[in-house]
Amino acid sequence: MRKFEARNQHFDSLVNEPGLKWLGQNTNHFKPHPAVVEAMLASIKAEEFHAYAPPAGLEELRSLILQDLGLSAENASVLVTDGAVEALYTTCRDLCEPGVNFVTTDPGWKWPMAFAKASGSSIIEIPIYKPENGYKLTVSQLEAAVNDKTRIIYLVDPNNPLGTCHTEQEIKAFTDIARRHNAYFLHDCTYRHFADGHSLAAQFYPERTITIYSFSKWLGLAGMRIGALVAHPDLVDRLAGAPPNNLGSNIVSQRAAIAGLKIRDEWFPDINRRQRRNQAEIVRATLQVPGIQVVNYPSQANLLVIECIEAGITPEALCQAYREEGIMIRQGTYHTATFGHRFVKVSTTVPEEWADAFCQLLPAMVEKARSLKQITNLF
Repeated sequence: MRKFEARNQHFDSLVNEPGLKWLGQNTNHFKPHPAVVEAMLASIKAEEFHAYAPPAGLEELRSLILQDLGLSAENASVLVTDGAVEALYTTCRDLCEPGVNFVTTDPGWKWPMAFAKASGSSIIEIPIYKPENGYKLTVSQLEAAVNDKTRIIYLVDPNNPLGTCHTEQEIKAFTDIARRHNAYFLHDCTYRHFADGHSLAAQFYPERTITIYSFSKWLGLAGMRIGALVAHPDLVDRLAGAPPNNLGSNIVSQRAAIAGLKIRDEWFPDINRRQRRNQAEIVRATLQVPGIQVVNYPSQANLLVIECIEAGITPEALCQAYREEGIMIRQGTYHTATFGHRFVKVSTTVPEEWADAFCQLLPAMVEKARSLKQITNLF
């Protein structure tokens, strides 16, 4: 079977498994605010779906995204996209080409690397799975990796999967490096709402920073495919010239996003409190199992990296053991070929009973993973 077909069938089986506990994709499974659901239903009842949405997004949504980021319309414009992944694709397709470098971290998120490579760029990955560096990119590492062939510096901040977040001083230093080499700074802020504090690269380098914004994680609209890229108006004008979708993103999703931004301050703090509670319970559970440990706690994203290498089991075996119990977690090789054999990733924006089930099963799942002889392909 072709890999693409096998991958699709794998995820089709997940989507169609009744009662599956999704602890592997960093998606938000807490109950949404009623206003968000009402906005979607109202849009459907009004049959807004008959018409195309504005090509750059509803003006109200564009304004609310800028407001949420604390950016000014003078220096920033918004292009609403079909999920943050389309924003990344559009950026990489337009800015990458043969003869230039795309610099990022390892671990990180693999799809922008695939987009840049497809456009002919060379990929440079900087290893950050280092406890001595706090599992973060350092200024000296970036200095050494960047040169005048660098077209894009791509930073997921907070990091997926490590959950580390950069300080304002670090972000400023990174943008100083980008400016010296005339490189674009692609700042993927998908997880920024979960951080105790987050600094935008755009405030230091507005002319060549592209900020990636997502509604999949904090608002829980992963299946609705709604996100955005935010950059200087001149740069957005270029990126909006030939986007994959020039007929506007899902109108129902945009109505949900507008409603979500309006209620974020009253709704989201409790969501973050609950996911931090889940983090604490998972850490407590790992302390009871020899060879199992959380790498970075508290995570500044809605996820945890759990090392299992010292327990003598593979991440794939642990994932399969849990899957047989109706719980989906993610193997480290999804994020990194170099370090993926060390860990699994567990999402924490899930109902408390899901997280508790993961914790209660952990000792038994580690033992079960040791006995598994045949591992199903994971993607």
